[in-house]
Formats: sequence, structure tokens, C-alpha cells
Amino acid sequence: MLSTEKQYLQWTENETSRQARWLSQSNHVPPARIVFVDDKTTADEAYRLACEGTSLLWRGDFHNARQLLQALGRRIDRTNERSELRKIKKAANKSAANKSVTAKEIPNLFHQQRQMQAQRSRILSRLLLELDAGYISKLRRAPDMSAACTAAFGELDESCVLSFRDLQGALGAAQWHEKGVPIEPLNLSVFPHYGVFAPTRHEYVQLLLDAPLPSACDVAYDIGTGTGLLAIILAQRGVKQVIATDLNPRALACASDNFTRLELSSVQLQQADLYPTDAPLADLIVCNPPWLPAKPSSPLEYAVYDANSAMLRGLLQGAKQHLAEHGEVWLILSDLAEHLQLRTRDELAGWIADAGLTVKYRLDTKAKHGRSQDNTDPLFAARSAEVTSLWCLQSA
Repeated sequence: MLSTEKQYLQWTENETSRQARWLSQSNHVPPARIVFVDDKTTADEAYRLACEGTSLLWRGDFHNARQLLQALGRRIDRTNERSELRKIKKAANKSAANKSVTAKEIPNLFHQQRQMQAQRSRILSRLLLELDAGYISKLRRAPDMSAACTAAFGELDESCVLSFRDLQGALGAAQWHEKGVPIEPLNLSVFPHYGVFAPTRHEYVQLLLDAPLPSACDVAYDIGTGTGLLAIILAQRGVKQVIATDLNPRALACASDNFTRLELSSVQLQQADLYPTDAPLADLIVCNPPWLPAKPSSPLEYAVYDANSAMLRGLLQGAKQHLAEHGEVWLILSDLAEHLQLRTRDELAGWIADAGLTVKYRLDTKAKHGRSQDNTDPLFAARSAEVTSLWCLQSA
């Protein structure tokens, strides 16, 4: 999410001092070194500068800037192929040949991949664009970006500088919001907003449809609602009152939009870190927390990575005091962290027991996403074994 504190980028161009508002989705500080690049700048030259930590303020054709970003990506990938990726591919080949990857290799592969992804993101984020007030671009062949940027970053009455990658994210989010993400088991679509994780993986939806509701289910909580998908499922299954919480204002706005589209009057929204306040005890608590215990490196990654499993452990620890008599917790969780050796099944079982909960039953489904079928993926051994489960928990 963008920092609420205004920051400005200053530079000198054509012997004139310039200044513009600095926008960064990842809250990076304004760059210390910038050079001006345009259609005459070669990809090799741009790549060298970006790797040295220099930011590139684009002054050429808009479409050529997009092509330059793609060229930078290809050079990063080629460099990785010649260095650390060799080790990863070697282990991937072992997985593809059904040979065992050692216990030490699996977590190393995961951390190496994340480091390369972070480095790739830093380099690509050094290609910058300047936009006038209202997010108007003076570049040749620039599209109308005002609506997409306003939806993503808010109203802006001054010029700004942002990375081309952040701009692409805003334009992509606008497309997602326009066409929606189809949820086939429900025969409907949800519409993500910028900065809210799109539920493109939704094999767990059928688990939520198959699990029997508690015998009395008047009140349910959806903790960390995101787009509101789980709350929508509960409402459609007839739960009389659904209270959906999230700490992210973007998620709350997104969920509200989706509830309004579907005319769901039984769902209430509350900004909260986990559990709602001043709410009746829940007959059912549902949560799909981030699945991997690692530190997020961008706002969107908070939907995937949960440092030290903090949200998962907080959810479990607070569940019992928020449950009505005979209430249940439905925890939607992948076991990918276990296959990556980032968390053990015994640790999860211990957290459940320490919270005064017990497992009533569990529903499982195999991963169906493309990476779980790709035996060239360095982490294929872990991804192909992934199982997503609905853990039904109750008071011990």
C-alpha cells in the first residue's frame, strides 16, 4: 500500500530543477541516482545501469518503454541461467526424474528462488515514468491511464514519478476489475481491486461447499476476507449473519464492492486485525490465511506469505474465546509449507492443541494449478505433492 507520507523526487533536467511526487507500491524511497533514457538507449546499457542501482527515467515512446522492460527481464533471466539457477535446475531435473531431493535442498531452493525474484523485481522497478497531474502522460502512444491509476493510487493533482512495473500493476488490476475472476463452482465472478490478491486458485471452494454447516449456524466470521469470496460462499449457503474482517482498507473496499454486486445484505464488514469487536459469538469461523511462513516483500505478498505463521497462530489462539457453544473453525490451508520444510505437521498440530482445539474432521483436495503439473519447475517435487485442506476444528 502506498505510504501516506508524501515523498518527492528531485532532479535537474536541461539545466532546470524539477520535482514530482514519488509513488511506490512497495514503499521504496525515492532513488538517489537517475539518468534519462529514451528510444535510443540500448537494452544492454539500461541493464548495466539498473544493475548498478541507477534508476532510468523514460523520455521516449510509451510502447518502447514496455519493450525495454521486457528486454531487461530477458537479460535478468539469462544471467540467472548462468549462475544460481543452474543449481536450482539441477535439483529440478532430479525431481523430474523421480529422484529424491535431499532435505537440505528443498528449503534452499525455495529461498534461492525468492532471492532471485526479489532481485529481479528491484532491477525492473528502476525503469520510471513521469505523469502529469491526473496521471496524464505526455509520452508518444501512451494510453489513457487516468482511471486505472486513480483507482489504484487515489486522486492526484500534481505530477508524479512511479515505476513502470507499478503502472503495469495498476493497468492489470483495472482489467481484472472489469472482467472479474470466474468462480466456476458458484457460477459467478468476483472482482478484485488493485492491491487485493485475486483468487485465481480456488480449488478450495468445493471444500467449503461440501463441508456440513454446524447444526446451528446463525453467525459466521470470515477472517481476512480479501475479495470477500469466503463470505459470499457462507451467505449463499444460508448463514443468516456473516461478519467479514480485514485490516487492509483496499480489501474492505473490494469486498464491499463484491457484496453490493451480489446484493448480499446479510454480510457486514469490519476493519480488524483478525477478530471483529462487539460481535456476537460465532457458530462458524472461516479463514484462508497465507500459506507460507516467510516474510512478504510487497503488499500483495501478504496474501501468500505470513512471517513466522503469525496470522495462523493468532487465528488459532483467539478462536475459542470467539466461538459459540458447539461452534466450529474451518481453516483452509495448503500443506505446501510442509513439503518446503518451512513448517511441520507436528507444529500445526501443536498450535491447534495449545489453542484448546481439536480436529473434528478434514477435507482434502489436490492442487490443480499449472505449476503443480510442471516438472521443469525447480520446486516441482513439493508443488506436485501439495494438498489443500479444510480443517474442521472445535473446542477440545
